[in-house]
Amino acid sequence: MDTSTLFSLKGRTALVTGGSRGIGKMIAAGFIAQGAKVYISSRKADVCDATAAELGPNCFSLPHDVSTVAGCQMLADEYFKHEKSLDILVNNAGAAWGEAFETFPESGWDKVMDLNVKSLFFLTQALHGPLKSAASKSQPGKVINIASIDGIRINAWETYSYQASKAAVIQLTRRMATRLIKDHINVTAIAPGAFASEMNKAARDFEDEVGHGVPSGRIGHDEDMAAVAIYLAARSGDYVVGETIAVDGGVVYGAAGASMDA
Repeated sequence: MDTSTLFSLKGRTALVTGGSRGIGKMIAAGFIAQGAKVYISSRKADVCDATAAELGPNCFSLPHDVSTVAGCQMLADEYFKHEKSLDILVNNAGAAWGEAFETFPESGWDKVMDLNVKSLFFLTQALHGPLKSAASKSQPGKVINIASIDGIRINAWETYSYQASKAAVIQLTRRMATRLIKDHINVTAIAPGAFASEMNKAARDFEDEVGHGVPSGRIGHDEDMAAVAIYLAARSGDYVVGETIAVDGGVVYGAAGASMDA
């Protein structure tokens, strides 16, 4: 058994949405370190360009707003101008909204559900051709959806559309997996816990306090996120289909629930 190339991404091409910062940037950096050619996309062109320059010559900026179906198609068309095939798609772009039940607005529902669920599906659909053309039984294509532990358990905040959207991502991952495996494309998901990002300002700004509430005793580091994404994207993950991996230091599966006797 030769394990020397299990985690290599040499010769592979990836597209990471929301790749200019936070979890998307962590994943993009990890892929590049393993030899992949990585395209990153985000809504803000200047930020996307700056991150691509920071991550080096194997990172390329494709700024697009994928919050609409038209935007998803535009990104797919732009990608196809540069590459004829795609090995790895990471659907990471996302949004959150928190507001009291009594005043939670339709706009907060639609914005989150459209970007976190609808766009994920339609971008994958738009890139199905390039993914399929690169995939084979011996080297399947990879679609990695970024869910959240908030799609598995209930958090303490009134983020109704966000929690619903991330639960939907987990179920959609399973449904897409059953179809795309026929084209030798493996669909999986990652459910992050506390990682420092613009979306998780608490973990970013209060690392010690948030980490104290995690069974592992800390928030996630860049390498923690990169490692699981590399595992799923590389040969190491070729036999993993439809699974969602919680990367959260034990918040979901390593913490005991409240007891009636407590």
